Amino acid sequence: MSYKSPIDEKKLIADLQNPSTARAAFDELIRVYGEQIYWQIRKMVGSHEDANDLLQNCFIKAWNNIHNFRGDARMSTWLYKIAVNESINFLNKEKQRRGMTENGDDSFLLQNMESDGFIDGDSLQKELQTAILKLPEKQRIVFNMRYYDEMKYEEMSEILGTSVGALKASYHHAVKKITAAIQNSEI
Repeated sequence: MSYKSPIDEKKLIADLQNPSTARAAFDELIRVYGEQIYWQIRKMVGSHEDANDLLQNCFIKAWNNIHNFRGDARMSTWLYKIAVNESINFLNKEKQRRGMTENGDDSFLLQNMESDGFIDGDSLQKELQTAILKLPEKQRIVFNMRYYDEMKYEEMSEILGTSVGALKASYHHAVKKITAAIQNSEI
């Protein structure tokens, strides 16, 4: 089994759906997409341990549902969608466990960041991460996908099920809030 660089998705999908090649193809899927999916999850939940658990859940769901993958979207888009949904579900359960409303305060993410050592860089990097974690959930997701992953709005639209216009507005509002938070901080 050989895949072109960066990856021949059609061959990978066919190999994933073939019982005799599925195991090796799945190992390749994890090798190719594991790190970028991990960081998407990590940016959403803040904790390394939680991100690792969610990454495993994401790939288990992919393995269990690969026969349902139709190839309408790219494999990375499908995996991102699973990862985003897993992360949102985790965050909602975590808020519920802490007695918060789903749309309520996400301050526990800041606590996760501080205790996890997620940011070990300079104070500006900490301020940026703090500002990002203070964003409403949807703006935080859109900002991370656009800023860090340089994802196109069209791909985000497929993953999040939101119009391109709404995503652009969310990103714009997120940038304004982050800029204001950094300008108002005492760095």
